[in-house]
This record gives sequence, structure tokens and C-alpha cells, in this order.
Amino acid sequence: MKFILTHEVGKLAKWLRILSFDTVYQRKDDKRELVLRSLRENRIVVSRNASLARYTGIRFVHIKSDLLEGQLKQLKDEIPLTLSEENMFTRCVLCNTILLAIKKEDTKDKVPEFVYRANETFVACPECKKIYWQGTHWGNVKKILEKISSLS
Repeated sequence: MKFILTHEVGKLAKWLRILSFDTVYQRKDDKRELVLRSLRENRIVVSRNASLARYTGIRFVHIKSDLLEGQLKQLKDEIPLTLSEENMFTRCVLCNTILLAIKKEDTKDKVPEFVYRANETFVACPECKKIYWQGTHWGNVKKILEKISSLS
């Protein structure tokens, strides 16, 4: 499942990437380009801008909530999205590229020393070179997923 999100839902774009969904974040307000890209790449348009619903041929979700949990819950209910812990953190939250495992020793001078000592597993983005590890953010994401699951 692939998405294209508008500038009003940037935080949601980051979270969809955290949850491993192929997510493009379009910062500029060019509706024509957004619609064409969604059709060309078979992406679901997600936006707070209700006027995008008038374009035919695109799959569109009009986000109603201001809060991240409500936004994720709406997507989960309307599409439906499968929110899974197993798939978390397989995409770069910055550039959407699929992350690759890297050897611990290759991160020694690229992450804080305490992170290097405390972790055995690292992944990196081959595009932007950002390095990721299983820190406290994993627990935070799991809490959000549990909260969404408990919402009715």
C-alpha cells in the first residue's frame, strides 16, 4: 500500500514511514502534480484538504482529526491499514528508502558511544545514510499502536 500525503499531515507521513508504508510527503501545494503522481504511482492521497475529493480516479482519504492517534485510527478503519509491530522501522523516516542492516562495527564513529555500547543491531538508509537502532522510540510507537487498537 502506497501513500502520498499533503503538507497538512506531515507528522502522519513520518508515522506511516515508521510503520513501513511507502509514503511520499508533498510539501508544495500543487494539486495537479499530486493527482498525477497518485495515479502514475498508484498512491492513496491523504490530506486535510477536502477539495481534493473532487478529483476523479484517485483514492482519497480526507483526514478529519488534528491528533495523530485519530488520524491513524481513521486510516486503519477506512482503508483498512494493518498496523503491525513486526513491520516497524523498515523505512527511513526522512527519505522513505528501505533500510538495510549494517554491521555494528561500521557504526562506531557514526553514533553516540553509549548507543554503540548498548545496541547490537543497527540499520541504515542507503540513500541519506541515517543510522537507526532500537531505542526508546520503539516503545513509544508500540504504545501508540496499542492506544489505536483500543479506540473504538
